[in-house]
Amino acid sequence: SRFMDLPTCELPKLGEIADLVTSVRLSRIRKGKLALALRNEGYIPKLLQLFRVCERVKNTEGLHLLFDIVRGILYLDKAILFEVMFSDECILDVVGCLEYDPCLAQPRWHRESLTKRAKLQEVIPTRDPELRQKIHQVSRAQYIQAIIMPNPSDFEEGFLSTLNSFISSSKEEILRGLQQDEEFLPEIFAQLRNEATAGEQRCELMKFFKEFCAFSFTLPEKRDEFLQTLAKLGFLPTLEMLMGVDDLQVKSAATDILSYLVEFSPAMVQEFVMQEARQSENDAQLIIEVIKQIIGSPDPEFGGDNQLMEILRALIDPEKMLTIASNLEIFEFLDIFYDHYIHVLTAPLLADTSEEWHEIVHYLIFVQLKALIYFVDNYQTAEILASVLELLSFCVERHKYHMKIYIMNKDLLRRILVLMKSKHKFLALCALRFMRRIIGLKDEFYNRYITLGNLFEPVVNAVLDNRNRYNLLNSALLELFEFIRMEDIQFLIAHIVENFSDALESLKYIHTFQRLKTKYEQDKDRQNEKPN
Repeated sequence: SRFMDLPTCELPKLGEIADLVTSVRLSRIRKGKLALALRNEGYIPKLLQLFRVCERVKNTEGLHLLFDIVRGILYLDKAILFEVMFSDECILDVVGCLEYDPCLAQPRWHRESLTKRAKLQEVIPTRDPELRQKIHQVSRAQYIQAIIMPNPSDFEEGFLSTLNSFISSSKEEILRGLQQDEEFLPEIFAQLRNEATAGEQRCELMKFFKEFCAFSFTLPEKRDEFLQTLAKLGFLPTLEMLMGVDDLQVKSAATDILSYLVEFSPAMVQEFVMQEARQSENDAQLIIEVIKQIIGSPDPEFGGDNQLMEILRALIDPEKMLTIASNLEIFEFLDIFYDHYIHVLTAPLLADTSEEWHEIVHYLIFVQLKALIYFVDNYQTAEILASVLELLSFCVERHKYHMKIYIMNKDLLRRILVLMKSKHKFLALCALRFMRRIIGLKDEFYNRYITLGNLFEPVVNAVLDNRNRYNLLNSALLELFEFIRMEDIQFLIAHIVENFSDALESLKYIHTFQRLKTKYEQDKDRQNEKPN
């Protein structure tokens, strides 16, 4: 038989129907036959009518069976059924069935969410009714895909491939239609920039535009044209403004879009940043907005977001700038960055400390360092400082000349090494890594700065405090001294041995310090043997 015989669609048969839908899952042929039978007999609308009856009389067992049946029909992954289930007539009852998961104590609120989403999507400025209908259809399909998709370990490769293809092809159709509408993008940007736009409306527009961008960037043949359109319409100033709004969802979507732009067209963003740096005198600049979000967000998860860190790295990376600028222009940009921007990044580190640090007496230094240690005992602050230190370590490596001047002018390493006393070991480790990055450059000026400032003292104290502990911090401390010995940085070896050998004498079981002392004595003997 070409078709499959279906049980009568009535309440007493729901268990039998559920067993039938489940039984065909592993057979491609039987899945096809069942899909044809369901469509040809108009079975889905009948099932949804039973759902309305069960919900009205509060038949919990029937509702649980209908959840299994409707989810099982969606798992058949047949386009001929999606056309029925995603239609205006059926969609709310379909998601209604999916509210009654027998594994959950309380039903979900899918219909309410979907209705609210559809209402908010009315703000999308397209005048083509067919295109608007297609947008709604894709939104429904994506919503259902999200709620029925099991854990990755529970399904095989290619699971729901037809549904994925349906969504992808519909998105391409929407993209073509929207790109042909010359008023669409300008209208979206105008609404996003307009202060009178309601919060929910702006949020929904941003979500839609983020998805629109994400899909556009995955199509190489459309990407360049789309980027040119964005540049022509001046989208980056709009994005900069949106990153500064109070709405976390809008801010997050704007950050995602900026991340896409940095990934697929870094030159466009860098060129905009360099132009802003030359022309703008105020604080409302894209690079400042990114830094502020890294260090100043009230939401620690958002504030420490790796995505923002990657964006900032890309924006200030000289190697990536070479595609759009000469060496002289890059040097000029870094001058501007260190004159106008880096103080925003280092503000949390320099908090509660004097600008004239090097002129303060030792007692006041001690008091202020104690205050800073107390300040960073807050976990959220410690996370932010760890992010800042990671970025500053990047600057040490990529901006050698500019960063060296900044570190010495601000006595920055001394302030950072205060964090070695933090109770948060991950922060102490970040401070040590910053020093390790500096020493790794084997720069004579840095070495003299470290020795003249006696900046190994907090590091040696950390070694003594961690003497009987085996953790990442202890390993990193030993690796630092081992690196100095292996690279034969004589200036630092002499400083360590002459100033800290007595303190390290108690750590005879750590061979690194004994070897440092031996190397120092060998170097001294060789120097004594040389004629004057």
